[in-house]
Amino acid sequence: MLRASIDIGSNTFRMLIARAGDKQAWDTVYYTHRIVRLGEGLHHTGRLSDAGMARALKAMSEFAAIILSHGLALGDTQAVATAAMREAANGEEFRRQILEETGINVRIIDGDSEATMSLAGASAVLHRESRRDMLLFDIGGGSTEFVRAADGKLQDAISRKLGVVRLVEAHLHSDPPSHEDYAAMLATADAHLAEVEAHWGDGRIPAHLVGTAGTVTTLAAVHLDLFPYVVDRINNHVINFDEFCALRDQLLGMTLAERQKVRTIEQGRADLLIAGLAIIESIFLRWKYRELFVVDAGLLEGAWLKASAQ
Repeated sequence: MLRASIDIGSNTFRMLIARAGDKQAWDTVYYTHRIVRLGEGLHHTGRLSDAGMARALKAMSEFAAIILSHGLALGDTQAVATAAMREAANGEEFRRQILEETGINVRIIDGDSEATMSLAGASAVLHRESRRDMLLFDIGGGSTEFVRAADGKLQDAISRKLGVVRLVEAHLHSDPPSHEDYAAMLATADAHLAEVEAHWGDGRIPAHLVGTAGTVTTLAAVHLDLFPYVVDRINNHVINFDEFCALRDQLLGMTLAERQKVRTIEQGRADLLIAGLAIIESIFLRWKYRELFVVDAGLLEGAWLKASAQ
């Protein structure tokens, strides 16, 4: 039985149409995504911008047409929205507008629900050893979720307002990025990580570090020089700290125009990747990890799994 899910992020909208698989949790029938930047400007105004909402409505209308073309009912789509719509003063108003104009009923989820679904999606494709005892982080445009889990089961989760769109708008003022700009991003990220530690309380650092979402998967694609993008090459790819530092130095030394020409960096991510580097580096340094396991699956796939279980 086909089911559709949509992840409405602060930066990227993703859609999956899939059926239950024999050898894996799902067999993908159709996948697509759009870089929308719905959360652009939210950090300054507290509201979704007219331009961002227009881009979002266009993407959702396109998704609706694809869902209908696969013979699915729009009302059965598991569509979840995260930080941008969660935080915006006009987020609920825009949710109703999406329903009226596209027929897709979006559910604005809290950070705990986001973390739980991200964990379910990531765990479905991770190697058993990696998910045995892991810290999963999911970098978005407006927030980052941190999940401690053992054997795929959630132990605790926290969502912080630490997103790549937010960081870029607050701190990236030079091109190529200056030492001062990048240092400000590192300091901001580390302050959020200190709050994550305080939330944990027990000081226990899981054995394995696992990252998901566009920033991490783009970094893996750059590391592999993977073009075109192949999901199976990304899932369970490992980047050690020395390799990360080499990638960081390479990307920080480029102008925005130069990064935009790198074939493994999707259009719309070249500036945000700098903020993502700062978040990942802060995690490496604070918790002394030596390697990062990468997964492509996360919230979108977790939402699909939730829909398929209903």
